Amino acid sequence: MIGILIALLSATTFGINHAMIRRGVISGTATQAVVVSMPVGLAFFSIVALLTGQLGVVAQFSPFALLMLAAAGIVHFVFGRYCAYRAIAAMGVNLATPVTQWSLLVSLVLALVFLTEQVDAIKLAGIGLILAGPALVVARFKRRRPATAAASGSAFKPRLVEGYTFALLACLGWGSSPVLVRAGLDGPGQALAGGVVSYAAATVVIALLMLIPGPRHDLASMTTRHLRWFSGTSIITAVSQMLLYLAMAIAPVIVVQPLLRFQTLA
Repeated sequence: MIGILIALLSATTFGINHAMIRRGVISGTATQAVVVSMPVGLAFFSIVALLTGQLGVVAQFSPFALLMLAAAGIVHFVFGRYCAYRAIAAMGVNLATPVTQWSLLVSLVLALVFLTEQVDAIKLAGIGLILAGPALVVARFKRRRPATAAASGSAFKPRLVEGYTFALLACLGWGSSPVLVRAGLDGPGQALAGGVVSYAAATVVIALLMLIPGPRHDLASMTTRHLRWFSGTSIITAVSQMLLYLAMAIAPVIVVQPLLRFQTLA
C-alpha cells in the first residue's frame, strides 16, 4: 500500500513538471532543459541521501547493481528525457504525454521477461483501463483543437512527425529504465543511494556531450528566464524521481508503472 501511495505522489509531481517544462521549451531547447536538470538532480539526491544516512550505501552496491543503476540514469535522464522534451516542444503536452505513456507496455514486457514478475487477470484489466485513458485524452484534444485555436488566436502549429517520433523514442527510454532500477535496488534503504548513482552517471554523460560544439553552443544561448524555468522543473523532477525510486524499491514494476499513468490527469 505504501508503494502505491508513493507512486501516485510521483505521478502527480510528474504531471505538474510536464506543464512547467512546456513553458520553458516554448523558446528554450530540450538540450538546455536536460543539461540544467542533471546537476540539480544530482545535488538534490545527494543532499537528501546524506541527511537520511543513505549516501554511504553507494559504496555497498555490487558491481551489477551499480551497472544497472548507472544504465538506468543514462537511459532515462539523458536519452528518455531529451526525447520527451523534444516531443513536448514539437507538439505540446496534450499530445506528447499520452504517447509517452505507452512506455508502460515496454516496462511490462521487460518486467515479465527479465524480472519474472507475475500478472493476473485483475492486473491486466486495470492496466487496460489505465491505457485507455491517454487514448481518450488524445481523441478529445483533437476534437477541441480547432475551436480552441480559433478562439485564442494561437499561432502554435504542432510538428506532428517530429513530436510523435521523439515521443515514441521516449517510450523506449522511459519504458526500459524502471526495469533497470528495479534490478539494481534491494529495498527502500537503497532508493536514494540508487538515485545518486543514476544521476551521477547521467551527469558524466552530459558533461562529455558538452565537449561537442553543437550542444555547448546551445547551452551558451540559454537566457536567465530559461534558467529559472528549467531550474524549477529540475527540482520538481528530482522530487518525482525520488518518489519513484522509493516506490520501485518497495513494489514491483508491474504495479508501479501503471500508476504513473495518472500523471496525464495532473
